[in-house]
Amino acid sequence: MKRLMILGGSENQLPLIQCAKQQAYFLIVCDHASDNVGRVYADRFYCVSTLDREAVLSIARAERIDGIVTNSEPAMSTSAYVGNMLGLVSNPHESVITLSRKDLFRSFLRKNGFACPRSLACSNYEGLSGMVNDLEFPLMVKPVDSSGSRGVTYISSSQELRKAFCKALGFSTLKRVIVEEYIERAHDYLIGGDIFVVDGRVSFWGLMNCIRDSSVNEFVPVGKSFPAFITTEQSAIIHETIHDLVSKLHIRFGAFNVELMFGPHNRLYVIEMNPRNGGNRIPDILKEITGVDLIKATISASLNAQDIDLTYEKRAQYMSTYILHSSRNGILRNVILDDRIMYNVVETTLYKQIGDAVSKFDNAEHRIGIMFLRFRSLEEMKEKTANICDLIKVIVQ
Repeated sequence: MKRLMILGGSENQLPLIQCAKQQAYFLIVCDHASDNVGRVYADRFYCVSTLDREAVLSIARAERIDGIVTNSEPAMSTSAYVGNMLGLVSNPHESVITLSRKDLFRSFLRKNGFACPRSLACSNYEGLSGMVNDLEFPLMVKPVDSSGSRGVTYISSSQELRKAFCKALGFSTLKRVIVEEYIERAHDYLIGGDIFVVDGRVSFWGLMNCIRDSSVNEFVPVGKSFPAFITTEQSAIIHETIHDLVSKLHIRFGAFNVELMFGPHNRLYVIEMNPRNGGNRIPDILKEITGVDLIKATISASLNAQDIDLTYEKRAQYMSTYILHSSRNGILRNVILDDRIMYNVVETTLYKQIGDAVSKFDNAEHRIGIMFLRFRSLEEMKEKTANICDLIKVIVQ
């Protein structure tokens, strides 16, 4: 029986954990919290921090694991380190760290000739404020090591820098902040989604449009729609750029959640390329669209399976996700669907119930729920996703 270690037992790791159990692998789960929800599925559980790479390595050796995997952003470095040390299927530890940190990723892009906004990173405000005049406003201020748009702020003047810096620092485990020039996108939507690498080549492209709610926060996605609104030329640019990145980083396998943007002159900017499956149920919506199970592929690839099939029949599918969210703090009173959108709803998952306290949607953690929607035509999808905040109303008092 194959022995698989999964780092993290929280709800975010449940898709991996449950899929591994369905495949009848011997499952070893590590988590610093003894009351995590994934523990009940484990054949063996260790209460250990997934950030303690030497402790995890010692357990992995003792358990004689055949593979290690995680979708926990903080634990990705440990997963790669242990995999490298034990000669398991894994990506280079240095490359995983580069992809996991915005400052290192921007430096890598710049050194290797990829499009990249001018930026600087610093751990203290005094050092940052002394250098920021070298950049051109407006700017984006971000923690170097957060996900889900946590701690991200758009600023248009130096007077806003201190507040934005302190906010970003509060979301950074490394206590380091990156400031970068804002790039005006040259098309309606950022492109996001999941890709999958097998034997050093991208074998699956799950690219979608990123839906935003500019009335609340234009930098936090409120959903994805498929297919992506890109031209044949733009698709070729994306494929060439991502293949080049995978090659230069010596990536071998796995799911990668990407966020891409075309700027002026059709220049592609790779905003993020995180070495994990995407959040907000991206693998689930892609499975609904394509039939490809990226969670199962993630597990199979980590165990060096040779029969991973990521091909699918490209047929007319028009689907989207929509993250239920609030524009303010308060108590959730209702979710009202316009008659025009009701028949499009395929599935609804609620993380909050009527009467629960909810927070303004300034990062992915404050989501209320998520919907899957299917449309009869591309025109219907475009029209309804463009007006989705009017068709699906979240009532908060």
